[in-house]
Amino acid sequence: MQKVMGITTILTAIFYTEPIIDRRGLGMEGCMSSMMGNGPIKLSKGLKQLKEEHPPLLAMLEELLQITIKMEESPDRALFQKLTEHVRYFCSKLDPHSESEEGVLFRMMEQYLGKGTGPIAVMEYEHDQAKSCIKAFLRAAEGKEQLTEEEMAEHSGLIKKAYYTLTQHFSKEENVLFPMAENLLTEDEKEELYIKIQHI
Repeated sequence: MQKVMGITTILTAIFYTEPIIDRRGLGMEGCMSSMMGNGPIKLSKGLKQLKEEHPPLLAMLEELLQITIKMEESPDRALFQKLTEHVRYFCSKLDPHSESEEGVLFRMMEQYLGKGTGPIAVMEYEHDQAKSCIKAFLRAAEGKEQLTEEEMAEHSGLIKKAYYTLTQHFSKEENVLFPMAENLLTEDEKEELYIKIQHI
């Protein structure tokens, strides 16, 4: 995929060039404020849950980052093993969160924002980028006995890349996507979102 533009640029381009149908079936003239509302937005319980899942994930990401920095400074086989175990645990927590967004929230928002382009496409692209880095690291970790310490340090850089992708991604969701969803989705859809993510 070609380089994807920043979320702000894409949101601006889409909201100012394509009319959007809001939940009442009325055309919206692409104004960002009409999508985001005025002032702070109180999130419904499903969106609130997704947002509240971020801090624990961010705390784990910070720990992963610190290990990767140590690996860069002083490559060590035991440290690489520790990083591998922490990455696997992180995935066990990230995967259900990602599934709730990709399988439920993003699909609900597509009916308002379109499929394959725009903010949802950007969000999914960033999910794919982070997962790709993590999977590549774990593949390398499977053959760790054949890796030199320098190669282990190099592969650890994939986790640092995932760290930066996900921390920025979470910020976009909290500041842009979740408030947008709060304004776009109907009350019934918000309840459906909450119920569905409880089963993931």
